[in-house]
Amino acid sequence: MTAVIPAAATSRPAWKNTSLGRFFRNPRSVAGAGLLGLFVLLALLAPVLTPYNPSSLEFDAFLGFSAQHPLGTTALGQDIFSQFLYGARLTLLVGFAAGLIATFLSVTFGLAAAYFGGKVDEAINTLINVFLVLPGLPLIIVAAAFIRGGGVWPVILVIGLTGWAFGARVLRSQALALRERDFIAAATVAGEGPARIIFVEMLPNMAGLIAANFFGAALYAVLSEAGLSFIGVGDVSLVTWGTMLYWAQAKGALLQGAWWWVALPGLSIALLGTSFALLNFAVDEISNPKLGRGGLKMPKRTLPTAASTSAASDALLAIDNLNVGYVTPTGTVRAVRDVTLEVMPGELLGLAGESGCGKSTLAFAATRLLDPPGAVLGGSVRLAEHDLLALSPEALRQVRWKEFSIVFQASMSVLNPVLKIREQVYDAMQAHGVTDKARLDARARELFDLVGIQTSYLDAYPHQLSGGMKQRVVIAIALALEPKLIVMDEPTTALDVVVQRQILQEINAVRRRLGISIVFITHDLSLLVEMSDRVAIMYAGEVVEQAPAHQLYAQPAHPYTQQLMNSFPPMTGPRTRRSGIPGKPPSLSAEIVGCPFFERCTKRMPGVCDVKPLQTFPVAENQTAACFLYDPTVSPTLKENAIRDSQINAGEVSREPARSARPN
Repeated sequence: MTAVIPAAATSRPAWKNTSLGRFFRNPRSVAGAGLLGLFVLLALLAPVLTPYNPSSLEFDAFLGFSAQHPLGTTALGQDIFSQFLYGARLTLLVGFAAGLIATFLSVTFGLAAAYFGGKVDEAINTLINVFLVLPGLPLIIVAAAFIRGGGVWPVILVIGLTGWAFGARVLRSQALALRERDFIAAATVAGEGPARIIFVEMLPNMAGLIAANFFGAALYAVLSEAGLSFIGVGDVSLVTWGTMLYWAQAKGALLQGAWWWVALPGLSIALLGTSFALLNFAVDEISNPKLGRGGLKMPKRTLPTAASTSAASDALLAIDNLNVGYVTPTGTVRAVRDVTLEVMPGELLGLAGESGCGKSTLAFAATRLLDPPGAVLGGSVRLAEHDLLALSPEALRQVRWKEFSIVFQASMSVLNPVLKIREQVYDAMQAHGVTDKARLDARARELFDLVGIQTSYLDAYPHQLSGGMKQRVVIAIALALEPKLIVMDEPTTALDVVVQRQILQEINAVRRRLGISIVFITHDLSLLVEMSDRVAIMYAGEVVEQAPAHQLYAQPAHPYTQQLMNSFPPMTGPRTRRSGIPGKPPSLSAEIVGCPFFERCTKRMPGVCDVKPLQTFPVAENQTAACFLYDPTVSPTLKENAIRDSQINAGEVSREPARSARPN
């Protein structure tokens, strides 16, 4: 049952799993850092690479390429190669220094406005607006004209002090959104000071945006300096790539055939901007795992052999030996392990288990909604005649919502707040070719009747509906094209028990009326037992028990299922003490030997449960359990002793010699 899948990320030195290691494994960051490093190296080694002073006028004008002058000379007899090298120094200095000044001001003002709010926010926002309405380039030109001939630092200050406002506005908006997040509220309640909240809680979440702000400001500074120099407003006595362009156009370089005098600084500025963009993309991906794979090599899916395929031919949905993991720098987290499930036509299959046991991952992988770093490592998923894992994106789009649909866990957030309900109900049908307005309206009214909503709400906006009504709307949208299968991932989360029951009754009534199949995922095992035809229990990524709902309720077989059932107090009968399951599930990033429930099980058999490869065994008709208590090769005496020890620990029997006992 617990097969070993090779980790996608092979073992590597510890430093390679750090942010620096991921940076050097990212192709964009390597390319960007390589380009930028080349320019920095050329600038630093300028005195070594050329013996000439870039301002020296000792050579003839417009000399061609030679060993003495690799790029020829200018109209004034200056060596172009030495000007390019020394010009890189001041150009990079302008970019980095002005970029740092602008970024510092943007971060300071943006975060201060968002965090402190009130009059502080109002004052800072007014200042930002003033700088934003001022025309940037004319302001720089006017300011630079007053300090002309003052050297490079006045230029840096002018560009830095005039280029921070847009970044501050963006960072303020992002910080305002973060300020409302629950983890910031928790930090405030815990007594953390403003400095810690800003620098420890908020800044790391804005790393990608701050990096983008810096690289954007640095590139803006380089282009501004080049623009000022080109039009003669800057200090043209300096040697920068911008002043090279100024003197080239002033002395008619193109007319003299010295095109490289213009091309070299222009191309270098473009490549510098490219390196900034590549580094920006790389930092964004590394700081935000949702944006990419972080340079990790995703594993290929292992297809099951014909001999291993055990799905029944009449099953609507057949999941066979499915393995799913999340690829991380330290290895693969095996979230779903060798899961085999079938859903028959018209059946409601309940899927239950603790948080983190793999229920939602299984649903997302089976429906091809799992994004990187999630990956299907092996197995197959068939829906009727479709191999869902092998379909092309276009073929999958045709099947999705028509053959199967999904109701998400946070489905009340699925509705677009600025579109009327009618448009959102129409959307899925229109995407699959239903364009006639009369048919769309008739179907929308029919769907609302099915889920118990007045049709007048078709012309309402989502904010005008209650939580229960929004949930019904989402379910109606999932039913729009009468799919054969609906996957519902905790569709009643955050609803009160009265509304939950109403919605679940509607779901069951619609299922029986239309004959659709449903996979219903929830934590509430008592709820599943009441409304499901069959229940599958998951633990640590594995299905540990499957049985008809009534049978699971009457005689749960797996110790985990028994303890889950024992966690719910009965409505009638004598009062008994109830308790949760002690301990915690095993780490899914490690190889699990034997039964994953071993450490928490009250009926464990050391030397068996923690050593033997886990298998699924038949318990009764249509009931299976992945538990060695039902393994016919294990000694009956060992099973009896395990069961008796469990009963003694629970205080159910006295300490007498073991008698004949059979596992449930």
